[in-house]
Parts: sequence; structure tokens; C-alpha cells
Amino acid sequence: MRVVVALGGNALSPARGDGSVEEMRTALLDTARALADLVAGGTSLVLTHGNGPQVGRLLLQQELAADRVPPMPMDVCGALSQGQLGYLVAQALDNELRDRSLGTRVLTLVTQVVVDGRDPAFRRPSKPVGPSYERQQAQEIAHVTGYVFAIQPDGRWRRVVASPLPLSIVEEGPLRALVDSGHVVVAAGGGGVPVVEHDGRLRGVEAVVDKDRTAALLATAVGADALLVLTEVPRVQAGFGTPDAEELAEVPLARARELLAAGEFPEGSMGPKVEACVAFVEAGGRAAIGALDQAADVLAGRAGTWFTP
Repeated sequence: MRVVVALGGNALSPARGDGSVEEMRTALLDTARALADLVAGGTSLVLTHGNGPQVGRLLLQQELAADRVPPMPMDVCGALSQGQLGYLVAQALDNELRDRSLGTRVLTLVTQVVVDGRDPAFRRPSKPVGPSYERQQAQEIAHVTGYVFAIQPDGRWRRVVASPLPLSIVEEGPLRALVDSGHVVVAAGGGGVPVVEHDGRLRGVEAVVDKDRTAALLATAVGADALLVLTEVPRVQAGFGTPDAEELAEVPLARARELLAAGEFPEGSMGPKVEACVAFVEAGGRAAIGALDQAADVLAGRAGTWFTP
């Protein structure tokens, strides 16, 4: 069975911490064990991951050094984080596979994702990136850089960028060949590096593609049998945070669409994950959301929330 696993932020670093490389290495030990269980069970594995905290730190580093080093655009920051996290994930999982005497190796592919330059998201930037600021500081940065800022629920301000829909994966052919070789591939980290295509040429753009939506595209591109979105929650809940909260073990597509339309799953958290699962099931696959430490049980159908036709 070929499975695409989308890793949530908890798989890469602690929820609270300084974001150091050693913290990430420690968090990845448990992640590698859970993923190695899948490989040991005969699963052909393709991995993707988020990169929000890591890109945020890159942007903060650039801001602090802006008077000495020219800042890099968002597409380059995305590529940097793909290399950084891809290396750490691949090394952690590869070490675990070696400890189990498994011959499967882990490869990382820096991946470009094509978006539409006319996507409405470019006219309405909404994806928060980087650190938070007080209003005056945000206004000063915006005046110097031209960045767009928006107030957040906590009353502070963050830079916002476009989050266009992913259309295709530039490296789809080579990616499929790598997966067919039998090794684990880490691809499209952080949603992929966003690029637009014009007259047969590619150009990076100031945007962040949602990694869960790209995960569904990735699963289709590699011919996956299943998409697993692994995070910190064991199951999706309807009415989350209320006395009437309901854990969902199996969700037909019709109900999933109803819950999305009713705003049950916020855009900034569970919404894109559910949308990704719905999209992949509509394309003929199987999809589930579940806890990382229950990865093998989720794949076996004993845990998690499964979406059905």
C-alpha cells in the first residue's frame, strides 16, 4: 500500500520551546518510530510536512539583520525550510530504519508547486507568517518594506501573504520515479515552493501554499492508496470545545461538506485538513485524520477519523 502522510507541527518540534535544532531532533525521535512502524509493515511511504514555525524564525532572523543582509522572498524561505526540515526528518527516520535493519532509505526532494497568478488569494492576503508586533511597529515595517499586516485574534499584528490553491507539482515525474524505487520520499514540505508558469518558464511568488491542500495533490500525483493527516488529536470532533462535542470515527463526504459549510472546522486549524481529505476521497482514494502516535492503528482503521464516499 502506498500512503502519503502529512505531518503536523507537533511532529517536528514541541508546542512550546525555543525552536532549536536539538528540540526538533528530540521531537523527531518519536515521529521516526511511528513512521518506521508503517514502513516495517510494508507501507510505501511518502511524507510531507508543515513549516510555519521554521519560516517564521527565518523571517525574524531576516528582519533583525535587514540592515546587513538583503532579505529573501517567501519562495526562497520556503525552499530553505524544505531543505532544513527535509534533512532532519530524513535523518531521523533513516536512523530508525537502520536500527531495525530495514533496507529502505529516506530521500528529500525540494518541490515546486504551480499556482495561478490570478488566484483571488493574491488580492486578499490572509495567511499569517512571521512574528507578532504591536500596531506601531507593524506600521513602521510596512512603510519600509511594503509588507501587508493584519490584526490577529490576540490583538497583535502579523504579516499576511497570499495562500493560493495548489494546481500541480513541477517535479511530479521524477517524484513518482523516486517513490516507485521503493524508498521513502519527503516532498512538498510547507505546501511546496509556490511558483507561477508563464511562457514555459517558472517564477517564484510571495505566497504560502497550505500544506494539507498540497498533501491531497501529492497523494494523487504519486498514485497513493491513502492519505493520512497525522496531528496531535486522535479524532476530528464536531462541536469542538462545547459540551456537545462529538468524536467522529467515520464521516461520509456529504456530512463532511455540511460541517465545512457550517463553519465547524476553522480555516486556521482543522478546516484545510478536512478539505484535503474530502478532495482525495473525491478523487477515489481513502483519507483519515488521526494522532501521530497511533499512525499504524489509523492506517489499519482502528483509530482516527476516516472519510468515506
